[in-house]
Order: sequence, then C-alpha cells, then structure tokens
Amino acid sequence: MCGFTGYISQGNVNNTDVIKSMADRIKHRGPDDESYFQNEDAAMGFRRLSIIDLAHGRQLMMNSTNTKVLTFNGEIYNYKKIREELQQLGYEFKTEVDSEVLIHGYDAWGPDLLQKLRGMFAFVIYDVEKKEVFGARDHFGIKPLYYYDDNKTFMWGSEIKAFMDHPDFVKELNEELLPVHLSFEFIPSKETMFKNVFKVLPGTYFLHKNGKTETHRYFKFNYNHIDNTQTIEEDAKKIRNVVSESVNAHMIADVEVGSFLSSGIDSSYVLAETAKLQPVQSFSLGFKNSKYSELSYSTNFAKTIQQKNTPLFMDGDDYFDILPTVMYYMDEPLSNPSAMQLFYLSKGTREKVKVALSGEGADEFFGGYNTYLEALPFEHYQKLVPKFIRRALAKMVTPLPRFHGRRFLIRGAQPLSERYYRVNYVFNQQERNQILRKPELNIDAGTYTQYLFDEVKDQDEMTQMQYFDINTWLPFDILHKADRMGMANSLEIRTPLVDREVAKFAATMPIKTRINKHETKVALRRAAEKELPKKVANKGKLGFPSPIAGWIKEDKYRKRIEEAFNSDVANKFFNTEVLMQILKEHVAGKSSMQKIFTIYTFILWYQVFFSEQTSAQTVKLVRKTQR
Repeated sequence: MCGFTGYISQGNVNNTDVIKSMADRIKHRGPDDESYFQNEDAAMGFRRLSIIDLAHGRQLMMNSTNTKVLTFNGEIYNYKKIREELQQLGYEFKTEVDSEVLIHGYDAWGPDLLQKLRGMFAFVIYDVEKKEVFGARDHFGIKPLYYYDDNKTFMWGSEIKAFMDHPDFVKELNEELLPVHLSFEFIPSKETMFKNVFKVLPGTYFLHKNGKTETHRYFKFNYNHIDNTQTIEEDAKKIRNVVSESVNAHMIADVEVGSFLSSGIDSSYVLAETAKLQPVQSFSLGFKNSKYSELSYSTNFAKTIQQKNTPLFMDGDDYFDILPTVMYYMDEPLSNPSAMQLFYLSKGTREKVKVALSGEGADEFFGGYNTYLEALPFEHYQKLVPKFIRRALAKMVTPLPRFHGRRFLIRGAQPLSERYYRVNYVFNQQERNQILRKPELNIDAGTYTQYLFDEVKDQDEMTQMQYFDINTWLPFDILHKADRMGMANSLEIRTPLVDREVAKFAATMPIKTRINKHETKVALRRAAEKELPKKVANKGKLGFPSPIAGWIKEDKYRKRIEEAFNSDVANKFFNTEVLMQILKEHVAGKSSMQKIFTIYTFILWYQVFFSEQTSAQTVKLVRKTQR
C-alpha cells in the first residue's frame, strides 16, 4: 500500500523540491520509503508502505528497457498467475512483488492488462518515449486516483492534497456542486469540490498525451446474468466457497494481517474465514460509558472462535477534536458520521498490524440494507393499483396530517429513482432553497444519478436499488472513507467482499436469495449459519452506531457547532438563521443529526483547505501525529 503523485507541465519539472513536497504531503500513505523520477518532461514521486517483498519491492519501477516508469498503490491478488503468463512470453522478473507484473503486463498488453487483474489498485505509468501518461483504477474504486487538468498543467496523485504543493495548482472551490453534496453527502460523478480536479472513476483508465486527456471504461458491474433457478441453499453454498476463496486470496502479505470486528455478520464472517487459515488478531471499537458500544458482542464472538480481540475506545472529546484532521485526510467533504470511528479504529489497529481485513461490500452485493425490503410491497402495490389511481391517492393524502400509511401512498406514486434515493437526501431541493445563500445554484441533484436507474430499468426494483448503491454509495462513501481513514494511519484496509470474483457471483443471484418480506442478505445468512453462531448470522443491520446525536445536544459540543454555524464561512454559503433553527429543533427533540453534521463537516472541510490559518493549524497537527 502506497501513495504516489506526478506531473507534466511547462515549468518546474526539474525542480526537485516540488515533487518531493508533493510526495511528502501524502507521507502517511507510505512512511517506509520514498523515491523519485524526473526528466525534462515529467516528474514522479512515490511513498511506500512495505507489505510484500519488503527488501526488494521498491518503487518507482521501470521496464527492462527503461522506457516506462510505474507508480502503484494497492494489491494484485492474482499476480502470480499473471507473472507465469508473462514469463512464458519471455519477461524476466527481478523481484517477488506484484508491481513488476503491472509494468511488464502493460508493456506486453497495454490497457488490455486491466482485464486480467484481480485486486485493489490505482497505478500510473509514464512512457518516456511517447511522452504519455496512463493511469487506471480498480473495478470498484477501492483505491483512489485523481488528476488535475486545466489545459496547462496535468498532474495526478493518490490524494488531492498532493497537488497543493505544486506552484501551478489553482485551488478553487467548485461551488456549483455544493447542492449536490448537500443531497448525497458526496459527489456522485468524476467531478470534485475542487475545480479542474477529477476522480478516475471505478473500472476506468485515462490516457494523457499531447496535452489532451481521454478516459475509457474497462469494467462495469451489471446484472445481465441473473439465474432465477438458483435456490437459497444453492446460493448459500456458493457464497461459502467464493468468500472462503476471496479471504484466502486477500491474505497475501509478508507482514501480520489483522481484522476489524463489529457485532455484525459481515466482519464476523470475514474473521471466521481468516481464522481457518491462521491465528488472527481482531480489533473492535466501543464508546466510553455509552449504550452504543458493541464491544460485548465482538469480544464474545472472538472468544467463541478462540481468536484474540483488542478493544479500543473513544468518547465525545475524541470525536469532535479529530474532526478537522479527518476532513484534511478525507480530501473531499464527506459527512458520514462513522468516519471518525473508523479513524480511531484504524489508529489503534495500526499500533499492532499493518494490514486489516474489513467487511465492506456485503450489504451492496448480497442485499443487506433494510431499505431494500421496501421493494417487494411497492412492486406488489404497483401491480395491483393503476398509476392514475396511485397518483390520485398521493395527491389526496399529501395535504392531510400524518397517519399510518400516508407516506406509503405518497411514495407509491413516485418513480423508483425519486422514491428510493431522493427521499433519503440529507437536504431535499426545497430545503436547499432555504439554507443556501445562493439558491440560484440549486439544481435537481437527481440528474447526476438518473442514468443509473435508466441502465437497469428492465430489472426488478430491488436490483435497481443495489445497482445504484454499488455505483454510488459504495465507491464514493464506503470505500472512500475506508481508504482515507486507514491510510491516514498508514494502515492497509482490505475488503475481501468487494472483489471481482465475489461480485461476479453476486450478479447471478435472484432476488429471492437476496431478500424476502422480512429478511435481508438471505443466502449470505444461510451461509454464515454454517460458520457463525446463529444469533450472529441473523443479527439485524446496525451500521456503525454512535452517540453523536446525543452529543450534539450537550453544551460543550453544541457550542462548537453554533460557533461554526455563525462563522464567516457559514455566512458565505448558508442562511445562518436557518442553520441555527435546525440545531435548535434537534436539541428540542426533532432528529436532524445528519443535516447538522453535513453542514458542520462542510464548514470544517472548507476551513481546513481554504482558510490559510485553519489549514496551517491542521497541517501542523497532522505532521505532529505522523512523527
């Protein structure tokens, strides 16, 4: 696991201080080693976290003719198989690292190499002779890759913050995207909150040559091979096989591998499979003096399978004190409250191991979110009641006071693209009009994701929901925070349930093996019952619970938020009196935690990256923690 950066521009290429400063900015991704490449056209910097072939796996890495230069972040789990194929083609290998497979593989097959890879990766190859830059990101977006292109300077890197040490980088807020962020809590496209900075999307590669950048999609997950003849028991058996194989593949390392453990089925299943291969230390997070702590579940399960568990703790001070630093590491504003827990879990885990397995992806691929249960009653309602009647009923009950079934009737007249995700917006369009200082910026955020529903419009509603989440929530939120919070602490987080082979099987599962009227992850739970205690396998979805909603009501934390809501930054973007009203209503008992947290974290993020004083303080704190 590593971090890298580089650039092509008219000036400063031969200034070694520039590329070193850019790489130093992401030192947390690779504190073990550093190396650089420079010629008259390009500069590349690399920071290494040593995991495989500790003695010989140093990057930057070049091909046999010294015409291509590689920087790589991630793990290729099937690299030995690809290595054998390349050796048959005549390529000679000097190391035992997966990096060498990439540089020779690209030399042999060009972009077609990507079709062979299984793993989590982001890598960039500079062709010295052609003066072109090739960069690629893994199938599901586990590892990050960004580029900056203003038609004068082109640069790339594992994190946006690396660009800030380049003299030609123009740091400018992409304010037009603020309403989109307020809806989703992330930006569901290649754009970012920095102008001219773009994400390389999952399953995508770019080619930059002669001043122009092209992007191409090499992989897109789809549900074109659903097998409705499969039974729950058959799929459960297949899940046991594919998860076991994936966990085994994700164990390659020359350092100790640990595992995260919550009280839920996903991380418990991963830990149980890992423990079959070797003893493994797990790590769990709890809250001091809080009903939200899940540690009793975690520690009891670890004892059951005779594996060591290390409990870690945090409180409200820990949570709120670290928020600005977390926003710095996050790069893009993200208001998922669980990010702070993941930061502290990663921090404590890194004191013992360099690599940790985690259970992300099970909900998206196997059907784990409780909202998926809505698909069946809504589809039944739509079949029984004609559209014009549903619309009439919705119109009739909308102005009425709340009663049981009112919300169902209103939503039953909506298309899935509106009913499923727009109802879960942090701020809907009307609310954004009230809080935005510039309501003229407000747009229909759904236009950013409507195409996803269009792509699977012939599938059942449950499948459409999963497809949406796999293409938005998973890469832009779940995997984003996992990478950033892990690498902030120089910890490699591996996700064996977000895997090419696991996804290939999940795409064949019929709806009946994913959900039923009362249960999510049906086949996965049947599979887990063979490996876990029944109460763990059948435990309901909790997410990553925290007492933050209660903390916001406490004076010392509420005052921090009040100060932010009345700051110059808040006044620049928002109607502060509306923000204060939302906070007041939450304290009075109306739950508005996610709204408050989304605004609060955006303000902190903006202060960290755009306020010189706050930014300097944050960087100073970050560098202190890296020592």
